[in-house]
Amino acid sequence: MKKISNSYSQRGAVSLFIVVFAALLITIVTVSFVRIMLQDQQQATTTDLSQSAYDSAQAGVEDAKRALLKYQDICNSGGDCVNAANKINSPTCNEAIGTLQGLQGVTLSNNEVKVQTGTDSSNQTALDQAYTCVKIALNTDDYLGTLKANESNIVPLSSMGSFNTVQIQWFSTKDASGTINLQSDSKVPLLKQWGGLNNPRPPIIRAQFIQFSGSSGFTLGNFDSSIVDNGANTLFLYPSKVGLNSKSLSIDTPRKMPTGNPQSVKCLDSIGASVYSCFAKIGLPKLITGADHTLFLHLSSLYNKTDYRITLYDSASPALTVPFNAVQPQIDSTGRANDLFRRVQTRVELTDVNFPYPEAAVDITGSFCKGFSVTDNSDDYNNGNVGQITDCNP
Repeated sequence: MKKISNSYSQRGAVSLFIVVFAALLITIVTVSFVRIMLQDQQQATTTDLSQSAYDSAQAGVEDAKRALLKYQDICNSGGDCVNAANKINSPTCNEAIGTLQGLQGVTLSNNEVKVQTGTDSSNQTALDQAYTCVKIALNTDDYLGTLKANESNIVPLSSMGSFNTVQIQWFSTKDASGTINLQSDSKVPLLKQWGGLNNPRPPIIRAQFIQFSGSSGFTLGNFDSSIVDNGANTLFLYPSKVGLNSKSLSIDTPRKMPTGNPQSVKCLDSIGASVYSCFAKIGLPKLITGADHTLFLHLSSLYNKTDYRITLYDSASPALTVPFNAVQPQIDSTGRANDLFRRVQTRVELTDVNFPYPEAAVDITGSFCKGFSVTDNSDDYNNGNVGQITDCNP
């Protein structure tokens, strides 16, 4: 009788082990791929819902803007402005949008406003968009803005109470990170010597205060008058390592005209989150009193771009800010897409349509040249051909 060799049974065991191991490996790889695909699909769905929720919140912001325009129309037409302001400032979600009449297409349903509802092939709800809560703060504690290099902005200084001090803060972490380039002098160099991306430097701030009274017969010629009450008071705030201490800076009497060196302001050479490198607290000259008193701050950023913040104070209560009165309302909007929520906070400008004001008569980024001539010969006049004026070389 022949005996079966043990090597055949060992080979069968090895083959079985290889088959089982290969099956387990293929199963693991397949499950891993399926898991990655499901995660990617879930992430894509979440991203899509997040963007849809953000869009819903933005829809709430746009309806809030319409509510603000409706409020402004009520006030300008002699309506009940106080009641409209109370509705705008209501702490209840969607109160400002739901109670001001005249907003077409805005309907509250279960305390939210539907934006869009879609269905899939099985007629099941696939996307349910709405904004759930919109609140408006008509009056804010500060004014926030951004200026490009050599750009300017006019800020109405309309407040909820009396004030005599304006604080200007500029150049935050949005403008630069790391160490900030500051000099110890107040020389005004060439633009290329000021600083760049690798050597950031806060800009010079030109702050011009303009005030007048409607009953005083104000004209543009008053800007050249020696009377401070109706004139423009201007300061150039120069960021520096030295200068007036940023914690106690108080310029009580801005110069009538910008003569001499700029005012050096001591700035921080490194800044953290929600902190500005430079700030100046400026005491205003004697203010015009009366209900028709109007005051503006004309702010310009020279040599560099910057974020800035403006706050108002009264020397009688120096620790408390005086809120702005309907100058830059804040909108807080929460949007929803299915069961995912996004929240947006933004500021909007509430410009007085009855008093539009330009930022500048002429605003250019390059050279500006004007040529004048007086003659009794018509052939001497410029006919508009380029290069005909030869004595204008800015």
